[in-house]
Amino acid sequence: MNNPDKPQYVSAEGLKKLQAELEELRTTKRAEVAERIHAAMEFGDFTENSELEQAKNDQAFLEGRIMTLEQMVKKAQVIDEKSHHDKVEIGSHVMVEADGSKEQYVIVGSAEASPGEGRISDESPVGRALMGHRAGETVRLVVPAGAVEMKILAVS
Repeated sequence: MNNPDKPQYVSAEGLKKLQAELEELRTTKRAEVAERIHAAMEFGDFTENSELEQAKNDQAFLEGRIMTLEQMVKKAQVIDEKSHHDKVEIGSHVMVEADGSKEQYVIVGSAEASPGEGRISDESPVGRALMGHRAGETVRLVVPAGAVEMKILAVS
């Protein structure tokens, strides 16, 4: 999360998933890590106690993830994927054609991006190139493999 003031765009379902993960980490996972730390401390010798060191590392990672999720939930702005869009924006379903093959994408916030499922972030190179354009327009984007032109076939 580079910009703490930037909204975190998520679907209603995505927000529920973030909240569920946060609750799981705050309750169950915190208790598990605390128990592991307690058990490791019972060994007594802290100088070469790899179990204790690993449990403390896991605790630090867990607390970092909790902080990240708290910020994401706090900054969450729910998008409506059901509404009709005449131009590409977050929540849009977009059909494009590039090099003779057709692809369908849903433009989502970075928290829900899953390119394998066709859910691309508005911050990704493809998402950024498509944003603000309408059906019938052709966009050009530069990727590591070279330049690609995509024709937007439909936006909904």
